[in-house]
Amino acid sequence: MNTGRRKLITTGLAAAAGATGLGAAVKLAGKYDLLAPDSSGIYGPGEALTYATQRLLTRHSMAREFRRDQISKVPFVNGPLPKDPALQAAQAEGFANWKIEVKGLVTHPMTLSLADLKRYPSASQITHLACEEGWSYIAEWTGVPLHHILNAAGVRSQAKYIAYHSIQKDWWDTIDMEDALHPQTILSYGLNGGDLPVGNGGPLRLRLPRQLGYKSVKYITGITAIDDVNKYTKSLVPAPPESGYAWYAGI
Repeated sequence: MNTGRRKLITTGLAAAAGATGLGAAVKLAGKYDLLAPDSSGIYGPGEALTYATQRLLTRHSMAREFRRDQISKVPFVNGPLPKDPALQAAQAEGFANWKIEVKGLVTHPMTLSLADLKRYPSASQITHLACEEGWSYIAEWTGVPLHHILNAAGVRSQAKYIAYHSIQKDWWDTIDMEDALHPQTILSYGLNGGDLPVGNGGPLRLRLPRQLGYKSVKYITGITAIDDVNKYTKSLVPAPPESGYAWYAGI
């Protein structure tokens, strides 16, 4: 989308929201395929306007990266380690057999080990992880940019979203292709120069620095390319939006 058209749509969204209410802004966002999956319900119009505006204004923006001397002394661990039998078994064997499955609307479904992932070009970023609960920390994350994996799998043109799953069966989420292909979105296996600790999501966490922490799901075992979030979520609950969180948590 060129700059002039983006400015025109953004102005239209603002005018519609101010003059005739959120309903008109939602219709305008829908016209340009800028509706968030949670744009229905009582909070839907607000979510729709937030997502559409963010996408128009920050489509190619980069999360702030920090200096090495700004790294937090201790990366915060949110609560005790999960007592998940599958995770505990994997940890006991040093994650030697950890696998991530890449499937859905892809030409070449894949199953990758941690060693396989580390053969792809890596990237590091010193970014801020901010939680909606109020805590935060700055750390250096290392991993493979997700776009390398998606390109290798051959994501089909009809795919609009990526679903990503944790070994914890009740925790997973989805992002749009804009965030999935963003250069700062990485499958992280390293933290501050070492392996990613289990308490921080090791051995593999999706790191999404342009959104709040709950979108950076821990213990990743699956990536699925999909065309419709709402159809996908009806058979798999709970997901963060169905637990009261906003689907889009841009910062």
